Amino acid sequence: MDLEPTEIKAIITRMKRAHGHLGSVIRMMEEGSDCESVLTQLAAVNKAIARSGYAIVATGLQHCLAESDEGLDGVDVKKMEKLFLALA
Repeated sequence: MDLEPTEIKAIITRMKRAHGHLGSVIRMMEEGSDCESVLTQLAAVNKAIARSGYAIVATGLQHCLAESDEGLDGVDVKKMEKLFLALA
């Protein structure tokens, strides 16, 4: 399943924000910030990346359903489950 960049523009934007945020976390560590602050910010980056992954899976599932004449029966459920669990 190929996803068009226009279909996932919001996800790309979210991931770019997370990328920048991760850079900030690295800077915090290099500057000797306290552990609690670093972990709080790292958790935020982790959550943003995880949500992006779930959004990609959801978009892919919608894409598969839209392309299939068989509806949900035409979706490779095992493959979608594997992709979803890869994020867990």
